[in-house]
Amino acid sequence: MSSDYRQGLHELGNSLYAYLQPDGGWGWSNAGLVCDGGQTLLIDTLFDRRLTERMLGDMRRAVPAAARIDTLVNTHANGDHTYGNQLVSGARIVASGATATEMAELPPSAFAMLLEQAPHMGEVGAFFQECFGAFDFSDLEAVLPSETFDGELTLRVGAKEVRLIEVGPAHTQGDTLAFLPAERVLYSGDILFHGGHPIAWAGPVSNWIDACDRILALEVDVIVPGHGPLADKDAVRECKAYFEYLYEHGRRLHAEGMTPVQAARAIGTDRWAQWGESERLAVNLATIFRECDGDAEPPNALVAFQQMAELAHTPQ
Repeated sequence: MSSDYRQGLHELGNSLYAYLQPDGGWGWSNAGLVCDGGQTLLIDTLFDRRLTERMLGDMRRAVPAAARIDTLVNTHANGDHTYGNQLVSGARIVASGATATEMAELPPSAFAMLLEQAPHMGEVGAFFQECFGAFDFSDLEAVLPSETFDGELTLRVGAKEVRLIEVGPAHTQGDTLAFLPAERVLYSGDILFHGGHPIAWAGPVSNWIDACDRILALEVDVIVPGHGPLADKDAVRECKAYFEYLYEHGRRLHAEGMTPVQAARAIGTDRWAQWGESERLAVNLATIFRECDGDAEPPNALVAFQQMAELAHTPQ
């Protein structure tokens, strides 16, 4: 697996591309491009206009056919994979039904308002600015999918087959994998964070473990993760091991009456000490705690950021 982790377009072979954004932390997501027979499919846009314009410009310079994006697939609803949609609004935009519903709940204008209010929100506002202050959410419009599916959908890009496989709810309510079986390449969306802690906004975590098993059952050589450098199945095995570990010990700490933040401080994660964004442990454990309680509701985003801010900035 290539260790070339730099900003920009990376050719994977056979007219497949990954667009990578180091360091892969909050908001620094990846995207993909599939080309064949003069047709193009883009997998995800980026967090704001500037980043998405830069990506599309790089793609057009490298691949003339990318001057027009025929189809856009949004792997899930988070803004760092969807807020740039308006820049390819003439394309056919495809996502799972759950993703389309969730996208409508937090449009770019609402995110911009949150960032504007952040200086008046104390510690949680400061943490929110720390995560997202590098991005510009002004002058963005919500552009939702024009076509939705549930379960699986097969698309064609020239002669290439792209299988969309819905594996959510896990990271979000409607996570989708984009798999090219002939090329043995997978665009995982945020089912794989490579080199950083994943975050289970929706859960259940048991579904995320199942999603890892679904990837491991595919004939895949190269994985373009939602965040981080290019990966292979070893990274998926490590993600599965991480969630299995949290699931086992999280249920025990929940039974002991700990809060998610207390549990995040108590649990040993030395195996993943090099991963970034360790504050996400609080949300992952809160999601496991909700599953233990039989609560299927996703977390309140403000509460989640309060938990992460407390874990990140308050001494033990």
